[in-house]
Amino acid sequence: MSRQTRIALVGASGLIGMSLIRLAVERTDIRVIAIARREIPLPKGARMEVLVADPENWADAIAAANARVLVCALGTTWKKAGKDEEAFRAVDQDLVLACGRAAKASNMRQMIAVSSVGADASAKNFYLKVKGETEQQLGKLGIPRLDVLRPGLLRGPREEVRPAERLGMIASPLLDLLLHGQYRKYRSVRAETMAQAIVGLTKEKAAGRFVFEHDAILRAARKAGDWPPPPVDS
Repeated sequence: MSRQTRIALVGASGLIGMSLIRLAVERTDIRVIAIARREIPLPKGARMEVLVADPENWADAIAAANARVLVCALGTTWKKAGKDEEAFRAVDQDLVLACGRAAKASNMRQMIAVSSVGADASAKNFYLKVKGETEQQLGKLGIPRLDVLRPGLLRGPREEVRPAERLGMIASPLLDLLLHGQYRKYRSVRAETMAQAIVGLTKEKAAGRFVFEHDAILRAARKAGDWPPPPVDS
């Protein structure tokens, strides 16, 4: 029997975090320890711990998780940040980096961070610029293996769906068919597939920094061992 991988998860209440928690219910090869600001609803059959702490104490919680892998699915929106650049950076950059430093201090072998397609430190778009800067800084922390996932539009059940996102999710299966070649990376992806990719990446042994866009995310998901995903992902 293969060794069970302990995963510390930050961003557990979000779309990808909850998808990973649901996926873990049926698996014996991973154990998720969620770190959150408050208690989160768990699916039936979940066998996991939730460590509740204020973000300024997450470093201690990450250490207490005694995990081999940190999954960071943190992220806010421009609207939730009050359209304030500093407030946006506080979550999508400062808190992400703080979690990365905690992972390094806890001698974790791997960090898997969810970023965004188009992330680029030199981008004019503020959102993509912050994502790109954060990726660069994570790469300098010295964690043995860093996996950066850059999905396009995420599809799945959300507590809050903005009108533009709702329209995008409805249209994405058709729009995806028009995205070929260098534009395939902009195709949408289901949150469940992202969770499978995360599990697949925990099985990798090589050290280094790796970036995964659409097609590479699907290949990583196949390594989770319960492929295929829904047929709309291609």
